[in-house]
Amino acid sequence: MLESMCMAPKLILASNSPRRRQLLALTGWDFDIRPVDIDETPLPNENPASYVLRLAENKARAASLAAQPGEVILTADTTVADDGRILGKPVDAADARQILRSLRGRAHTVFTAIGVAQFQSSRPITDLCATQVWMRDYTDAEIEAYIASGDPFDKAGAYAIQNPAFDPAERLEGCYACVVGLPICHVVRALAPFGFETASPISTSCPEVLQMDSPCPAADTILRGGIGSEDS
Repeated sequence: MLESMCMAPKLILASNSPRRRQLLALTGWDFDIRPVDIDETPLPNENPASYVLRLAENKARAASLAAQPGEVILTADTTVADDGRILGKPVDAADARQILRSLRGRAHTVFTAIGVAQFQSSRPITDLCATQVWMRDYTDAEIEAYIASGDPFDKAGAYAIQNPAFDPAERLEGCYACVVGLPICHVVRALAPFGFETASPISTSCPEVLQMDSPCPAADTILRGGIGSEDS
């Protein structure tokens, strides 16, 4: 399946997200940033998991067309799903307010898909991570202060789980890094066949960087291949 390469592969992160850059840096790999833009409009009746998998794959395919031989592309896409409804980035303050009120005190699911492709790949590899998030019962005043900070406007679902002032989540089940935007254990697993090895213990370094109060409950299972492996 993999092309033979005479030299060590070069990793390209096709994303401008500072959160994804921070998480990918945990691996110790050298990588370049080369964002790619595609149409992110959901298809009619498209479910959230299919949506992020399609976008991650399309981003990887598009980025591979501009890649050089020996380069490996990594893409990602994240969405928040509330009862199967895709919640994108809010278009304005009113939209952010409505989204945050709808999520308050309830559980929802965050999906992040990754795509991996080589030079001019026609069929990128994809993988999917899903995390259940329970939001706390924050007040309207807290919502307004958070909107005034400007943080919700470039976030799917109008929130960043790692925001220390708003601190929106009460608890979660699954991968915290998935909610931030890059499930790093899935990335490590997906890139291993391409010759990427990490010397750092991801299962401990990721929770430390994300300031989690306890060890990640999913990391070891993911790294062993036990959760969420989907090739497209």
